[in-house]
Amino acid sequence: MGQSSSSCSCNNGDIDGDDDLTLSLPDECLGSVFGKLGCLDRNSCSLVCKRWKCVDSKSRNRLVLLARSELSPCLPSLLSRFNTVSVLSLKCSRKLFSIDDAALSRIPIFLPFLKKLKLKGCIHISDDGLHAFSLHHPPLLTKLSFASCGFGAKGLNSLLSNCPSLQDLTLKRLRKLDATSSTPASSLWPGALNVDGGDVSNDHHNNINAVVAGDANKKEKDAHNYYYKRSLRLERLCLKDLHNARLFIPLILSASSSIKTLIVCRSSGNWDRVLETSLHGKTTSISEIQMENVQMGDAGLLAISSSCPDLQLLYLSRTTDCTDDGLSAIANSCRKLRKLHIDAWSRFGSRTIGDEGVFSIANKCSQLQEVVLMGIPIAIPSLNALASNCPGLERLALCNTDSVQDSEMAFIAAKFLALKKLCIKNCPNVSKSGIEAVGRGCPNLVKLKVKRCKGVTQAMVSRLRFQRSSLVVSLDAGSMLFDSGGISLLASAVNEEEQGTATAMTNTNSSRSAAAAAATTVAATHVICSSRGALLLRSKFESALQLGRRRRPTEDNAS
Repeated sequence: MGQSSSSCSCNNGDIDGDDDLTLSLPDECLGSVFGKLGCLDRNSCSLVCKRWKCVDSKSRNRLVLLARSELSPCLPSLLSRFNTVSVLSLKCSRKLFSIDDAALSRIPIFLPFLKKLKLKGCIHISDDGLHAFSLHHPPLLTKLSFASCGFGAKGLNSLLSNCPSLQDLTLKRLRKLDATSSTPASSLWPGALNVDGGDVSNDHHNNINAVVAGDANKKEKDAHNYYYKRSLRLERLCLKDLHNARLFIPLILSASSSIKTLIVCRSSGNWDRVLETSLHGKTTSISEIQMENVQMGDAGLLAISSSCPDLQLLYLSRTTDCTDDGLSAIANSCRKLRKLHIDAWSRFGSRTIGDEGVFSIANKCSQLQEVVLMGIPIAIPSLNALASNCPGLERLALCNTDSVQDSEMAFIAAKFLALKKLCIKNCPNVSKSGIEAVGRGCPNLVKLKVKRCKGVTQAMVSRLRFQRSSLVVSLDAGSMLFDSGGISLLASAVNEEEQGTATAMTNTNSSRSAAAAAATTVAATHVICSSRGALLLRSKFESALQLGRRRRPTEDNAS
């Protein structure tokens, strides 16, 4: 029928009742079964017989190893067994001795199909180890992730120059890389050509004086005088917990034509200047930018707006100096924006992003699908602009603001017809009437998440179940799944425990009977809770239930 036949390591024409039925199962099917198993079960199955061991070795795509120093002698034999692995993760505690340079350098020999490599806590791998690894020129290697390792800029230079297919680079907590920032003439990133045209990318020990010693303005100006013989093909760059942002100007400059995702988190330095210098006003293909806990202001947003017309996701969390002016520049140039996350933060009471910036985004970016606003005093005019100009808005989160009240909730319920997910977090002026209005409106809403809103009670949640049977409510009240009777029973039990009077006991009996009648006709109310007080509430509810059970025989005897 035009289909290729599956291979089988053993072919039996006749199979008796006592024979192993898996012998007639093709290797591809057996490998697919192994892929459904957990780690321990799969390791056990691989030792059943030679065939299963062979099939398991050929069907494994991902391998995670504890990269202690004891692994170095047996690493070649282990990798030769799983020579089809494409994803390798080596993790070690920073308090222990990790594998060395010799073990790392042999990995490309045994894993010719390696696509992703992750190193974490391997502090005994140096620049020489990365250089030896890169000399094998792994042809399929597309993703590298390094966290808390012991190498610096020289080793990364070798990887970037000798791995032409590299597309994804993640750097986290590389202290030696931070230490090289104090050496002005140290090489930063490979591939640079000096003004005479000499190629210095092959020797990782050569200095690439793209940023030479001198004053800061001269460094940034000289960065533009160096061009790259082979531009990097990076599509994703993630930098976390690093220092001296200026180190990455040549890297971003070289990859600016191909990079699509830029993530910077908790990395010190002036990122306004980095973005202005590396993007340099030229059009790029960047579609996603995430900046979290960094020094960046309106100048950085202006650089993004002038160079990223295809921007689709903008994530700003606790950026120090961003204001409405910078966000308005984004709105004017980045009309394809689909996701906007803003966690506003004001340093020493200075200006920050507010309602005006959100209003400009809502008026200009009609393709918005997701908006998350934290600490922004949003008002009804901005909500009206979002509702009227962004018909595809499906996810909305309003957090940490006093400006969101029941009137805003009623407006959301009436105007946001396409909304599917709504999150209200730490909005103290939202009461149960606002949440009930949302339950009556928003016809396409499937999930409602409410956290730290004092006016919202569990009794209101149980009423929402009658209004919207398909609505999943996530409430900040513990990690339990109640039915409508259970909520009433627990609430009455808590009241009984706190009051400790005979009147409370009488009310508890009546609530129990009403809950039992309701439980026969009402399905379970989905209350998904996720807060730090979950354990406290759970223990309180459990103690209340135990108290109710102890008092139940006493009440029966008294009656």
